[in-house]
Amino acid sequence: MKKKVFVDIVMPNHNKGRYITKAIKSVINQSFRNWKLFIIDDNSNDKSNSVLEKFKKFKKIKIIKLNKNLGPGNARNIGMSLSKSKYLSFLDSDDFWTKKKLENQIKFMEKFNLDFTYTDYITFFENKKKGNKTNLIDKIDYKIFLHNSSINTSTMILKKKIVNKLKFDNTEMEDYVFKCKLLKKGIVANKFNRHSAYYRISKISRSSKKLKNVFCLWRVNKKYNKLSFFKNIVSLFLVSINSIKKYGFK
Repeated sequence: MKKKVFVDIVMPNHNKGRYITKAIKSVINQSFRNWKLFIIDDNSNDKSNSVLEKFKKFKKIKIIKLNKNLGPGNARNIGMSLSKSKYLSFLDSDDFWTKKKLENQIKFMEKFNLDFTYTDYITFFENKKKGNKTNLIDKIDYKIFLHNSSINTSTMILKKKIVNKLKFDNTEMEDYVFKCKLLKKGIVANKFNRHSAYYRISKISRSSKKLKNVFCLWRVNKKYNKLSFFKNIVSLFLVSINSIKKYGFK
């Protein structure tokens, strides 16, 4: 890249002390160096605090500890409000990145002047040795997203200017709603064709609660996307099919 560009990374955390070290180190070890990491600890009561203490000395890492559990949406909003860089990225505290994720994806965005990009990723279950690679489509707009919501938050990089005053809602499936808000503005998300992240699926993660997720998606589509009964049924069916393709029947 000819000129220096910077990216801010927002990492919400609640009781992921077992995993957060790997997430943070995957940022520290990035080949791209122009980053700042905002970790918003959402009132954890596990060993997160002692883990985060080890990273206080890093100048490019800012740790914000909340005195009350506000949920991942509000935690991300706090991180976004602190962002001053051209690019904005997200990493959940139980996921982690490949070493050249930022370098390659930002080069791609700079070359083609893109506002919103995502990548393929590898899903893995805690008790399994092997992960599953996704193979997502190349472009996703709002209409496509309602049928294929495969953009993983930990793979996204956005130009900060497109977020403007948009915020995550403090609701179920808050990341899905946020992406809908962005794409409703007419923005198209483009895929950078690499696997840039590892997405952990645990017993307590939302991705493992398939039936509950279907009901949540129905409610969210009805409330926020104002879908008719028929369009909501189509959305649920196609999103479920794509979810099976990604994660299998397990």
